[in-house]
Amino acid sequence: MFGDLSGMMDKLKEAQQKIEETKTRLNTVLVDGESGGGKVKVTVTANREIRSIAIDDTLYNEKDALEDYLIIALNNALNKANEINEAEMATAAKGGLPDIPGLDMFK
Repeated sequence: MFGDLSGMMDKLKEAQQKIEETKTRLNTVLVDGESGGGKVKVTVTANREIRSIAIDDTLYNEKDALEDYLIIALNNALNKANEINEAEMATAAKGGLPDIPGLDMFK
Protein backbone atom coordinates (compact mmCIF):
# COMPACT_ATOMS: atom_id res chain seq x y z
CA MET A 1 0.00 0.00 0.00
CA PHE A 2 2.78 2.46 0.83
CA GLY A 3 4.35 1.83 -2.56
CA ASP A 4 1.13 3.01 -4.19
CA LEU A 5 1.00 6.03 -1.91
CA SER A 6 4.57 6.92 -2.77
CA GLY A 7 3.79 6.62 -6.46
CA MET A 8 0.75 8.85 -6.05
CA MET A 9 2.82 11.48 -4.24
CA ASP A 10 5.38 11.41 -7.04
CA LYS A 11 2.58 11.89 -9.59
CA LEU A 12 1.19 14.83 -7.61
CA LYS A 13 4.64 16.46 -7.48
CA GLU A 14 4.96 15.90 -11.21
CA ALA A 15 1.55 17.51 -11.78
CA GLN A 16 2.56 20.53 -9.69
CA GLN A 17 5.76 20.90 -11.69
CA LYS A 18 3.81 20.74 -14.97
CA ILE A 19 1.40 23.37 -13.68
CA GLU A 20 4.26 25.70 -12.71
CA GLU A 21 5.93 25.19 -16.11
CA THR A 22 2.63 25.96 -17.83
CA LYS A 23 2.18 29.17 -15.80
CA THR A 24 5.65 30.29 -16.82
CA ARG A 25 5.01 29.47 -20.48
CA LEU A 26 1.66 31.31 -20.43
CA ASN A 27 3.52 34.51 -19.55
CA THR A 28 4.92 34.39 -23.09
CA VAL A 29 1.58 33.79 -24.84
CA LEU A 30 0.23 37.18 -25.96
CA VAL A 31 -3.44 37.82 -26.66
CA ASP A 32 -4.84 40.92 -28.38
CA GLY A 33 -8.15 42.68 -27.92
CA GLU A 34 -9.44 45.74 -29.69
CA SER A 35 -12.42 48.03 -29.95
CA GLY A 36 -13.60 51.11 -31.78
CA GLY A 37 -12.64 49.64 -35.13
CA GLY A 38 -9.05 49.25 -33.99
CA LYS A 39 -8.78 52.65 -32.31
CA VAL A 40 -7.94 50.95 -29.01
CA LYS A 41 -5.73 47.86 -28.94
CA VAL A 42 -4.73 45.91 -25.85
CA THR A 43 -2.25 43.08 -25.43
CA VAL A 44 -2.32 40.77 -22.40
CA THR A 45 -0.58 37.53 -21.49
CA ALA A 46 -2.49 34.27 -21.17
CA ASN A 47 -1.91 34.74 -17.43
CA ARG A 48 -4.10 37.85 -17.75
CA GLU A 49 -1.43 40.49 -17.24
CA ILE A 50 -1.69 43.66 -19.33
CA ARG A 51 1.40 44.17 -21.52
CA SER A 52 0.43 47.10 -23.72
CA ILE A 53 -2.33 49.53 -24.60
CA ALA A 54 -2.36 51.48 -27.87
CA ILE A 55 -4.79 54.37 -28.30
CA ASP A 56 -5.49 56.24 -31.53
CA ASP A 57 -4.68 59.95 -31.15
CA THR A 58 -8.19 60.95 -32.22
CA LEU A 59 -9.63 59.57 -28.97
CA TYR A 60 -7.66 61.75 -26.57
CA ASN A 61 -10.29 64.48 -26.65
CA GLU A 62 -13.18 62.00 -26.27
CA LYS A 63 -12.84 60.88 -22.66
CA ASP A 64 -16.12 58.93 -22.48
CA ALA A 65 -15.54 57.09 -25.74
CA LEU A 66 -11.94 56.31 -24.75
CA GLU A 67 -13.03 54.84 -21.42
CA ASP A 68 -15.70 52.72 -23.09
CA TYR A 69 -13.31 51.47 -25.77
CA LEU A 70 -10.68 50.61 -23.15
CA ILE A 71 -13.16 48.57 -21.14
CA ILE A 72 -14.36 46.71 -24.23
CA ALA A 73 -10.83 46.01 -25.51
CA LEU A 74 -9.57 44.87 -22.11
CA ASN A 75 -12.53 42.59 -21.53
CA ASN A 76 -12.13 41.15 -25.02
CA ALA A 77 -8.45 40.36 -24.48
CA LEU A 78 -8.94 39.07 -20.93
CA ASN A 79 -11.76 36.74 -21.99
CA LYS A 80 -9.56 35.24 -24.71
CA ALA A 81 -6.64 34.93 -22.29
CA ASN A 82 -8.86 33.27 -19.70
CA GLU A 83 -10.01 30.62 -22.20
CA ILE A 84 -6.40 29.82 -23.15
CA ASN A 85 -5.30 29.79 -19.51
CA GLU A 86 -8.07 27.45 -18.36
CA ALA A 87 -7.51 25.01 -21.22
CA GLU A 88 -3.74 24.91 -20.73
CA MET A 89 -3.93 24.56 -16.94
CA ALA A 90 -6.51 21.76 -17.17
CA THR A 91 -4.28 19.92 -19.62
CA ALA A 92 -1.24 20.35 -17.38
CA ALA A 93 -3.12 19.17 -14.29
CA LYS A 94 -4.73 16.22 -16.06
CA GLY A 95 -1.43 14.94 -17.39
CA GLY A 96 0.16 14.64 -13.96
CA LEU A 97 -2.66 13.53 -11.70
CA PRO A 98 -2.63 9.99 -10.36
CA ASP A 99 -5.44 7.69 -11.41
CA ILE A 100 -7.72 7.86 -8.38
CA PRO A 101 -11.17 6.26 -8.76
CA GLY A 102 -13.94 8.84 -8.60
CA LEU A 103 -11.55 11.73 -9.24
CA ASP A 104 -12.43 12.45 -12.84
CA MET A 105 -12.90 16.21 -12.70
CA PHE A 106 -10.24 16.83 -15.36
CA LYS A 107 -11.42 14.21 -17.83
